[in-house]
Amino acid sequence: MKKVAALATLLALTSALAASPKDTLVYQSSSDIPTLDPGVTYDTASGQVVENIYETLLTYSGSSLTKLEPLLATKWTISNGGKTYTFDLRKGVKFHSGNAFTCADAEYTFERNLVTNSAESGNWFLAESLLGTGANANDDKTITWARIDKAVECNNAGQLVFTLPAVDPAFLAKLAFAGQSVVDSKYAAGLGEWNGKEATWKEWVGKDLTNSKLAQAPSGTGAYKLVRKDSNATLASAFDGYWGKKPAIKNVVIQKVSELAARQQAFLKGDADLIDGGGRAVDEEQVKGKAGVMWVDNLPNTTAQAFFMNENIKNAGLLGSGKLDGKGIPATFFKDANVRRAFSYAFNYDQYIQDVQAGKGKKRTMLLPDLFPGYDSKVSTYSYDKAKAEAFFKRAYGGQLWKNGFTLTANYRQGSVGAQTAMEILKRNVEALNPKFRINIQAKQWSEMLKDSKDGKEAMTIMAWAPDYADPDNFMYTFYSSNGYYNPRLNWKDSQVDKWLEQARNTVNTTERNRLYSLVGKKAYEQAPYILMPAPVNYIFARDNLVGVSSANYNPMISFSSTGTFWKELSKK
Repeated sequence: MKKVAALATLLALTSALAASPKDTLVYQSSSDIPTLDPGVTYDTASGQVVENIYETLLTYSGSSLTKLEPLLATKWTISNGGKTYTFDLRKGVKFHSGNAFTCADAEYTFERNLVTNSAESGNWFLAESLLGTGANANDDKTITWARIDKAVECNNAGQLVFTLPAVDPAFLAKLAFAGQSVVDSKYAAGLGEWNGKEATWKEWVGKDLTNSKLAQAPSGTGAYKLVRKDSNATLASAFDGYWGKKPAIKNVVIQKVSELAARQQAFLKGDADLIDGGGRAVDEEQVKGKAGVMWVDNLPNTTAQAFFMNENIKNAGLLGSGKLDGKGIPATFFKDANVRRAFSYAFNYDQYIQDVQAGKGKKRTMLLPDLFPGYDSKVSTYSYDKAKAEAFFKRAYGGQLWKNGFTLTANYRQGSVGAQTAMEILKRNVEALNPKFRINIQAKQWSEMLKDSKDGKEAMTIMAWAPDYADPDNFMYTFYSSNGYYNPRLNWKDSQVDKWLEQARNTVNTTERNRLYSLVGKKAYEQAPYILMPAPVNYIFARDNLVGVSSANYNPMISFSSTGTFWKELSKK
């Protein structure tokens, strides 16, 4: 009866909000949650739930960005010149299904990630470590079952053993990523997921797991289990069989509330404990200093954000006439570097810092956090300059762009005040240059934007990157390599940049890596594949009765960035 009553309370909260109970965490989000399958989790909206339902072998220690501690593992050793990792695994751990966690589950998880390794997932960086390539077996015919099977095995002592083809100093950090959480193999196979056998592996190569049966009904070892998920709400409850300390928060309710004003009202009334804000300027005015609000400021920022200018737009619906005639744009509109430079000069960075970040923002020279190795503060940056923007627009397409004009349609993340404001700033400044210039901006659901951008179907979008692990390669290769994760959204290629990035991957010499990344930064300034957005100084806010929210506890590597902690570390007073 107690479980039925608890479920009834949760359901009531999602339909008609009441004040948030002491044992319940209510979070109102602006976006939907694309997936709950760890094998394809690669966005923060999904990751913030997956990391609490599932667990990884190891995790970050406290607020450290680089120190790791055991989670489902208890210890590990490194041998064979840094190419073999052997993990002892925790005993007495249960999945939500009731199945016991064993080494076979861990082996299945990593083999499943290597087998599927779809474009929607982050498994490319696991594959790079274990197979020497970020590709799957469909794209790289040299990948065989034997290679995958050898890369991760259980030995006779029940230990998990990884065998790498080459040294990778970032390998342990990669294992702390939420997308490498351990899956319940027997349960997954019972649902109809891959059975883990060689006979069927080819059927699953490259398969998109976003809407998998496991995504609909997950079973992890985490402190929380899924109760229900639909398009408007996700409900989770504390797992009674959890191996670790029992969490004080028994119920978690995540509601999708697109309207910022509605989220603010619920938060200030105490009906929501946490919400997606509207950017620093809005939050400082509407939330900071209000009764019952806790505000934590000057937190580290480890993300990088930019306008993407797609050089091969694969969506006729965004092209208008498809010509440079004032009524549309060609699919290769952004291939002319003069267009990209003009847009970079047309964005008012200082205005964005003031309007969105309330003056607490910083221009960056590269799409790399400035506290990471490899960042070069001496690389040149663009500033808002109307004259230079006009000059480059006049050079573009041999003068035809300025003469004929264009109509560009750009989408931004629905519910994101910051993205909307940035788009409005750019639209206003570009259209002011020439009455024949037109930018139409429109809101779009986040999950749809993720898919369409991956397929090259967005003309111009604003997207950010949060680190999967603490190494500059995770940013520089991702953003700037023609083989990087973000390239299908951009379709920019520079052979010299590609060469430098590969060289940086193949040396452990920090000085040399820094030199190479500096060269990439300088070339990227010259070519302007992105409009670099100022990086905010991080802050968080919550209801002041929520315990566990502080600068000391905050870790930007944890996806649930509303607190920088796992749910199990929170309580209420």
